[in-house]
Amino acid sequence: MNALPAMLPETTTAGGFLLVLTLILPFVGVLAALTLGGRHARRVAMLAIPLGLVLSLAIVVEAVQTERTLVYLLGGWAPPLGIVLRADGLSAVMLLTTAVILLAVALFAHADFDTPPGTREARRPFMFWTLLLAMWGSLNAVFLAGDLFTLYVALELLGFAGVPLVCLDERAETLQAALRYLLFALLGSVLYMLGAVLLYGAYGTLDIALLAGLVRPEPAAFAAAALMTVGLLAKTALFPLHLWLPPAHAGAPAAASAVLSALAVKGSFFLVIRLWLDVMPGIITPAAGQLLAAFGAAAILVGNVVALRQKRLKMLIAYSTVAQIGYLFLMFPLAAGLSAMQLPNDPAVTGGLLQAVSHATAKAAMFMGAGLIYATLGHDRIADLAGVGRQLPMTLLAFALGGSALVGLPPAGGFLAKWLLLSAALTTGQWWWVVVMVVGGLLTSAYVFIVVMRALVTVDAGNTPKMVVPRHREAVVLALASLSFLLGLAALLPVDIVQIGRPQPFAAGLP
Repeated sequence: MNALPAMLPETTTAGGFLLVLTLILPFVGVLAALTLGGRHARRVAMLAIPLGLVLSLAIVVEAVQTERTLVYLLGGWAPPLGIVLRADGLSAVMLLTTAVILLAVALFAHADFDTPPGTREARRPFMFWTLLLAMWGSLNAVFLAGDLFTLYVALELLGFAGVPLVCLDERAETLQAALRYLLFALLGSVLYMLGAVLLYGAYGTLDIALLAGLVRPEPAAFAAAALMTVGLLAKTALFPLHLWLPPAHAGAPAAASAVLSALAVKGSFFLVIRLWLDVMPGIITPAAGQLLAAFGAAAILVGNVVALRQKRLKMLIAYSTVAQIGYLFLMFPLAAGLSAMQLPNDPAVTGGLLQAVSHATAKAAMFMGAGLIYATLGHDRIADLAGVGRQLPMTLLAFALGGSALVGLPPAGGFLAKWLLLSAALTTGQWWWVVVMVVGGLLTSAYVFIVVMRALVTVDAGNTPKMVVPRHREAVVLALASLSFLLGLAALLPVDIVQIGRPQPFAAGLP
C-alpha cells in the first residue's frame, strides 16, 4: 500500500456551514413529511425547497467572493480519518440548478399532487412529495461529498428515490419500466463499488483530493477506472446502456419525468467528471477519452433519429434526452486535447457543464409542457396536436424555447455550451466532433419543428379541451424554458463560476 502524500490538512472554510445546511435540509424535510403525514407533505416541500434555493445562492455567492472551494470537516476530523464536504464551482452550479428546477416542478405539481381539505389522504401525493425531497437530498450529497464511499451512498439514495417516481400511477407498463430502471441502477452501483474497493485496497483512502495525488498508471487503477466508469454510464443512460430511460421517463407523471430527465441522470454524470478530472486525471489516456466521446456521438445520432420516428410526444422527449446526454461526454477528449497542448481546459469543462444545465432546464420545461398537452387533449399523439397552439399558447412557446436551447440557437445556454465545445474541438484539431454536433443540431431542429408546426394547425371551434389548464401552470413552464433560452447570457458574467476551485492541469501524466 502506498503511503499517503504529505500535505497540509484541510480546514473548514468560513462558508462551510452552508454546505451542512444544504445537505441536511432536504432530509429534515423527508422526516417532517413522514412524521406529519401525507396531507402536510406538500407544505413541507414548498417550505423547504425555497429555503434550499436561498442556501444554494449563498454558496454560489460565497464561492465567487472567496474564489476558492468551500470545505466543511464533519466532526472536525480531516481526511483520511474524517469525512469532508466540498463545493467548488462545479458543485455550486449544480446545487443552484437543482434547487431552481425543483422549485419549478413543485409549483407545477401542486395541482396534480394535492390533498384538498375534506378529502381522504391519498398515498400518491404523499409518495411524490416525500420522494421529491429525498431525490433533492441525494443530489445535494452527490454534489458535496468528498470521498468515493459517501458518493456511493448518495448514488444509492438517488436510485431508490427515482425508481418509485416512475411507477406512481401503478400501471403495469410503468412498473415494468421501474424494474428495468432498478436493475440498471443496481448494476451500476455494484460496478462502482467494486472500483472503489480496488482503489481503497491499492491506496488506502477514498478521499478524492488524496487519491488525486496517489493514483498511478497501474493495473489496479485501470481496472477501477473501467469498472466505475461503466457503472456510472449505466446510471447516466449513455448509449448503448440507455434501454431503461425512454420507458421510465415517458411513462412517469409529467412532474416526475421532468425531475428524472433533468436531474437524476446528471448525478451520475457529475461523478464521471469527478472520476476522470479529479480522481484519476493521470491515468485516463487520450484513447479512453475518444472512446467515451464515441459512445456520446452514437447517442446523439441514434437518439435523435429514433426521436424523429416517435408518435407520442413524451416518448419523443425521452429519446431526445438519450441524444442530449451524448453531448455531455464530448468534453472529455476535448479537455484532454487542450491539456496536451499545454492550454487551459476551461472551454471544454465549462462547455460540458453548461450543456448539462441547459439540458436540465429545457428538458424539465418540455416534459411539464407535454404533461399539460396531455391533460388538455387527453393524449400526446404528435399527429393529432392540432389546436394546441391556440389552447395552450404559453406551453407551445415554452416547448419552442426549450427546443431552441437543445438545438443551440443564440442566446440559449445550449448555444454557448456548443460554442465552447466547438471552439475546443477546432483548437485541438478534433474536427470529427464538430461534424457530430452540427448533424445532431440539425436532427434536433427537425423534430422540434415538426411538433411546433403541427401544434399551430388550427381546428374547428367545436374542439373542446378535456381539461382547462390554469395559466399559472403554463407560466411556470414558460419561465423555466425562458431561463434555459437566456442561459447563454452567462457569458457576460465577470467570472467563470465553473472554474472556481478547479485544478488546472488535466491529466498531467498523459503522454
